[in-house]
Amino acid sequence: MTQTSPMEPYDQTGVAVDDYRRQSRVFLAKAREYLASNDLHQASEKGWGAVAWMAKAVAEAQGWQYKKHDEFFTVMYQAEDMADDARLPGLWHVANTLHGFFYTRKMFLRASAIGQGLDQIETVLDILHPLTESR
Repeated sequence: MTQTSPMEPYDQTGVAVDDYRRQSRVFLAKAREYLASNDLHQASEKGWGAVAWMAKAVAEAQGWQYKKHDEFFTVMYQAEDMADDARLPGLWHVANTLHGFFYTRKMFLRASAIGQGLDQIETVLDILHPLTESR
């Protein structure tokens, strides 16, 4: 069993995986709500969070380490190797771009670009989901 963080005290991998997957979809839904209300910073950050949490689900299901922010890239590179979808390498970087938008002045953000990014995020979640099923 993968060791969990004290902040995430799950004693069963399946419970953690389900929780991460569910929260990932909640974050994507919230991102779309924030976008609709023109809160572009929160829309961007929730888009990032959606992929980060699905990556946590993948890591947990596969027994990979993902306890620190900088391990996101390692998990995603491993997921690229496992996924049977050539779109993944180009798409998951959108999440990192959205994360960067959180730190960008609003005058430089475009709702249309963020909306397109969220559509791509949904595709990433759909690609990653099968990797959360089993080891």
